[in-house]
Amino acid sequence: MKKITLSFLVLALSSSLSFAERTKIAITTEYGRIVMELYDETPKHRDNMIKLTNEHFFDSTLFHRVIPSFVIQGGDPTSKTAAAGAMLGSGETGYRVDAEINDSAYHKYGALGMARDGNPQKASSGCQFYIVTGKKYSEDELAGLEQRMGKKFPESHREVYKTKGGTPMLDGGYTVYGEVVEGMDIVEKISLEPRDQMDRPNKDIRMLKVEVLGAKKEGKKKKKKKKDNE
Repeated sequence: MKKITLSFLVLALSSSLSFAERTKIAITTEYGRIVMELYDETPKHRDNMIKLTNEHFFDSTLFHRVIPSFVIQGGDPTSKTAAAGAMLGSGETGYRVDAEINDSAYHKYGALGMARDGNPQKASSGCQFYIVTGKKYSEDELAGLEQRMGKKFPESHREVYKTKGGTPMLDGGYTVYGEVVEGMDIVEKISLEPRDQMDRPNKDIRMLKVEVLGAKKEGKKKKKKKKDNE
């Protein structure tokens, strides 16, 4: 009996540590900080986000597209020096990220997804991402969406869309690779900023600093590996 209990505790602790070790990205804005957790189930998107963040790619870029009760979007490199009122959204890295769309990562409130163009493979932009604010849906609204989309939402997803909200119409079309774990109030403030006809905020909302959290832990791993090779 003791062995069974001990095994259960070890398994629970292992699962807890695995969840806790997910990489987090922090975005500092004039309104405060947004912290996003990246999913290990979407490794190509996770690694691309970490790479660009470590290269300071996102620093000083704008949240160039805001739509209340839908999403806020950023990551266009040309937005760093864009003139007031200029159309944004075409800036890219020069490559796409292979789609990693799966049923477990969906467009719930606070979801982090990657924008894309109309390519048939549904491959993602190399750098432009969005955060879901969305809205709450009724049972009838979800049923109508299912009919139009030709798909059935899992019951657990339906419950979240009814109680917390999201953008279910994007499911299956875009890769969701993380979620906001701190600062959704900041995301909401940004989403409500006055905007022009192209959904660009009238004032520049800049990502002052974007950083990977937990870099020290990564450093320790590298140091240990080096020691093992000596």
